[in-house]
Amino acid sequence: MLDNTIWLAFGLTTLAGLSTGIGSLIALTAQRTNTKFLSASLGFSAGVMLYVSFMDLLPIAGEELKALFDEKRGTLALIIAFFGGMSLIMLIDFLIPKPNNPHELQSVEDMKKRGDRQKILYRVGIITALSLAIHNFPEGIATFATAMTSGLSISIPITIAIAIHNIPEGIAVSALIYLATGNKRKAFWISFLSGLSEPLGAFTAWVFLMPFWTPLLNGVMMALVAGIMVYIAQDELLPTASKYGEHHISISGLIAGMLLMALCLYVFIGAN
Repeated sequence: MLDNTIWLAFGLTTLAGLSTGIGSLIALTAQRTNTKFLSASLGFSAGVMLYVSFMDLLPIAGEELKALFDEKRGTLALIIAFFGGMSLIMLIDFLIPKPNNPHELQSVEDMKKRGDRQKILYRVGIITALSLAIHNFPEGIATFATAMTSGLSISIPITIAIAIHNIPEGIAVSALIYLATGNKRKAFWISFLSGLSEPLGAFTAWVFLMPFWTPLLNGVMMALVAGIMVYIAQDELLPTASKYGEHHISISGLIAGMLLMALCLYVFIGAN
């Protein structure tokens, strides 16, 4: 059973990471960005992440940590782990220069306007791909940990949300490389491979965390993952959706994502 869970966790994490390839295909084939669809998708991902973090992961993590300690120390451990997850992603964002940050996204049209200085553009594209790989690494740990600690009702929607949020990042990397080289195949593969750091994060979690997996680590990881996802939703998904100029559509997507997670949690009550 444990082996099946581990393989499922690896499979879901790999699917989430390789969705950068979908973004790459969009960048290489689309003449214009479908802002309505992108805004709704990003809002949907944010809704899934926020709802599951506050309504499932944090309450369960709190119960586990309070059972191990007392009420006060368990709550303190929950707070430290939750904000620790936020701090981890925030630190990565601070360390990566803003112009090369894959989360500072632009539309396909805007990316095409930057094709005047090819050598500089290629360098920026490579740095952006490396930056994306760095960002995806802790997300891979988060996706893997969610799949290991939660049922399918939680892990599958989270995988979909992470995958959707990786698509615009694939657009950013692929568009830059293509504009610099004119080589669609090279642009696709560099963007595609940058997503492999997500399953690499899952593999790292499996090697270094699984041998020491305890109820304490389980509770801490759930709170840590919640912090990571809340930060991603607030810092990346919702601002990017608004940047595309479709605020109300993104909020509708946000509500739809929350509703989906609410229904999933309701349907699977007592099943996990």
